[in-house]
Amino acid sequence: MGQKSNPIGLRLGVIKGWDSNWFGGRHYADKLLEDNQIRSYVKARLPKGSISKIVIERTLKLITVTINTARPGIIIGKGGKEVDKLKEELKALTSKEVQINILEIKRPELDARLVADSIARQIEGRISFRRAAKMSMASTMRLGAEGIKIKVSGRLGGAEMARTEGYKEGRTPLHTLRADIDYAVAEAHTSYGRIGVKVWICRGEVFGKRDLSPNAGLLKERSSGVERREERAKSQKKRIRKDEQ
Repeated sequence: MGQKSNPIGLRLGVIKGWDSNWFGGRHYADKLLEDNQIRSYVKARLPKGSISKIVIERTLKLITVTINTARPGIIIGKGGKEVDKLKEELKALTSKEVQINILEIKRPELDARLVADSIARQIEGRISFRRAAKMSMASTMRLGAEGIKIKVSGRLGGAEMARTEGYKEGRTPLHTLRADIDYAVAEAHTSYGRIGVKVWICRGEVFGKRDLSPNAGLLKERSSGVERREERAKSQKKRIRKDEQ
């Protein structure tokens, strides 16, 4: 089971949280499609932003987009101009109020998405796939990972017949649900075809309870703050009307 299924999907609700946190009801399909459009737009708009994942949360009037990135400076821009511009673009795309949060990834070597993208970009730059994989494994293990597994498949080195090569160091227990396994897939587009890169990183084991939606508390605080501001504005308008009368 653990060997065949997606490690993140297998651990949802156990030690992993969801990337979309909202209740859709009858409009579930529309909101899911809109989430996909937001993610596709942000990744296409910021190809050099080193984006790991985008978490989307919703209230009735607000969409909160949390971008996990290793290069926050590129997304924020000088004086916050870029993030404000992105906010307006997403607002036009969704026709709703949008709040953008930027979370910096302190150790990108322990993030499977960033490692997979790095290997794929190196392969596109004509660096040997073996060298790219082994360098990534060494840097990941050096920063404290318990294990890493990499699979590269396709016409490796321009070979006539496609094949798959795998590299492993340390432990990656896919059946152990408490093991914090990060997983990602990336593609390298080369002159001799497409090469797939899969990365599994074990970051240790999780014991006890874990907050599966770490941004939910922030979202509640923000939404309650917005509601308080709206209530204050309404009360001020009522006072002005009374004074005028």
